[in-house]
Amino acid sequence: SSGINAEWSLRPGQKNTANLDRETEELKHEGVTKDFSKHLREARTAKGWTQKDMAQRINEKPQIIQEYETGKGLPNNQVQSKMERCLGVHLRGKDAGQPLQPRGKKNKT
Repeated sequence: SSGINAEWSLRPGQKNTANLDRETEELKHEGVTKDFSKHLREARTAKGWTQKDMAQRINEKPQIIQEYETGKGLPNNQVQSKMERCLGVHLRGKDAGQPLQPRGKKNKT
């Protein structure tokens, strides 16, 4: 019947799918860096921990560890700091991959 096409026409304020897709792509958030993911995976496996082991140690879901290791996790300073303290390794910044210095014993250069 002729009423079918009327349903598919755009009403004022509606967007077609192609425009919506373009806008959605523009709004994508940056995940963690490849370096962060690599250092996280290396530090975790060096301790012999599974993603689940580490998740329990930092009180997060295993899915969070998986997302960070695949680069899909959204950067969150609180979660990243917990990971660094738990592993004892810098995971970001110029010292990434280096052991954390004990608190109060920073080398002044």
